[in-house]
Amino acid sequence: MPEGHTIHKIAKDHGKLLNGHAVAVSSPQGRFEPDAERIDGCVLERIEAYGKHLFYHWESGEIGHVHLGLFGKFRVSKVDTDTSLPDPRGAVRMRLALDDVAIDLSGPTACTVDPPDVRDRILARLGPDPLRRDGTPDKMIAKIAKSRRGIGDLLMDQSVVAGVGNVYRAEALFVMGIHPERPGCDLHDAEVVMLWNTIQSMLRQGVKDGRILTVSREESGVPRGKRIPRSEATYAYKRDNCLRCGTEITRLDIQNRTSYHCATCQPLR
Repeated sequence: MPEGHTIHKIAKDHGKLLNGHAVAVSSPQGRFEPDAERIDGCVLERIEAYGKHLFYHWESGEIGHVHLGLFGKFRVSKVDTDTSLPDPRGAVRMRLALDDVAIDLSGPTACTVDPPDVRDRILARLGPDPLRRDGTPDKMIAKIAKSRRGIGDLLMDQSVVAGVGNVYRAEALFVMGIHPERPGCDLHDAEVVMLWNTIQSMLRQGVKDGRILTVSREESGVPRGKRIPRSEATYAYKRDNCLRCGTEITRLDIQNRTSYHCATCQPLR
C-alpha cells in the first residue's frame, strides 16, 4: 500500500496538471459513473492529501475521496493538443481529463464524491499527518502514552499517526533504536517527539525523491552523484542483515504485517 509520501506527491503532481481547470470526469469501468456525472466539467480547485487519503475539492462544493488501498494506482498520459488522448487501459474506475492530459485511476479501495462533512468525519478518525503544515505530534503523544500496545503496532494505526506504512515504521524505529514490541506507554514524550521528527524527515525526503530512501549516503557506501540502489535504501526493512552492524534481521508478525528490526541496534528494554 502506498505510504504518505506517495499520496502527497500525487496530490502535488496531479494538482499542477488539473488545479483551476474544468475537468472532464468519466468512469470507463462504470462503477463510478453516477458520481462522475455530478462533477463532470466542474473546476477542480485543489487536491488535498491527508495520510493515505486524497481529497478533490470541486468548485461545486463537493469533495472527491480516493484511497488507493493495496491495489489502487494512477496512470498519467500526456499528449500534444492536436493529438487524441489514449483510450483507457484495463478497468479504469475514474478518468480525469483535459485536452492534453488524462489521469486514470484503477483498483482503489475508495473512489467517491461526497458532501464536505464526509471528509470531516474521515479526518476526525485520523491521527496527525507529519507532512501537513497543520500536523503536530500532540495527538500522537497522547495516544501512545495511554497504550500498552507495542510501538510497532501503534505506528501502523492511522488514528495514531496518518501516512505511516510498513517501511517507514521499520526504518523510523531503527533510526531511533526502538524495538517494535516496546509498549507505547514506556516511551517518554521526548522520545515520541523525536520519533515524529524522524518520520517527518523521512516522509519529506520521500516526497522529494519520489521513492523511499532512509539510509544516509555515508552509510550506504554509494559515492555522491550515483543513485543509491533500492537494495541499499533501507537499514532493516526486507533486509537479511542489518546495514549498520550486520546482525541478522528479525521478522515479527504484528497485526498480520511483517515487522523488521535489528536485535542489536534495537534491543528490547
